[in-house]
Amino acid sequence: VRLVESGGGSVQTGGSLRLSCAASGLPNGRNDFGWFRQAAGKTREGVAEIARNGSLRYADSVKGRFTISQDNGKNSLYLQMNSLKFEDTAIYYCAARPWWLSRNAEYKYWGQGTQVTVSS
Repeated sequence: VRLVESGGGSVQTGGSLRLSCAASGLPNGRNDFGWFRQAAGKTREGVAEIARNGSLRYADSVKGRFTISQDNGKNSLYLQMNSLKFEDTAIYYCAARPWWLSRNAEYKYWGQGTQVTVSS
């Protein structure tokens, strides 16, 4: 299984970025996908999730600004980030949890991360 993020970069406060995650090797079936981030000196936190049943979930800090989506073939994951704030600066990771794991299990597959830097 391989997850590869792209689309990170530097942007000014209020700007937008779109992160992409290309997934390969995942088991057939409905899987859970998520975006996580880790800022310097902080623990990793969940940002957004699209569950195997299609439901969406967002961290309170990004609601109304970020949108998670998949393509029709479900081998790519996206995170549209609008109205970016300084505190959104972090390394962003995509992750996948295969269908045969419980919804409560830890995410099993992770990408290498992409840096997002927001400056004033």
